[in-house]
Amino acid sequence: MLNKLNIGMENANFVKVEVVYALPRECFLRQVELPVGSTVRDAILKSSILSKVPYLDIEDLKVGIFSKVVELDTRLATGDRVEVYRPLMVSPADARRLRAERNNKVINQKV
Repeated sequence: MLNKLNIGMENANFVKVEVVYALPRECFLRQVELPVGSTVRDAILKSSILSKVPYLDIEDLKVGIFSKVVELDTRLATGDRVEVYRPLMVSPADARRLRAERNNKVINQKV
């Protein structure tokens, strides 16, 4: 993906980044060009992801750059991949408990 950003050919006044948001059955990927000094927030707003996925609230988003969680005011560099993370539907502890309960029901049914 980064080779599509034409790294090395960019204008010194701009940064080129990707904004990505993945759902189970589809992926949103947009390349944007922003002025130097722009932030993760700026990239998300320019990408139009908020209009494509209307239930996202920029103030509540968990975001990262190349799998490292960052704040919305983090400055961007050319080639960065801004990742918008989906909210957890169930906490990890609750997910383990639900799996254990499901497994216990299966075991009890076999007995």
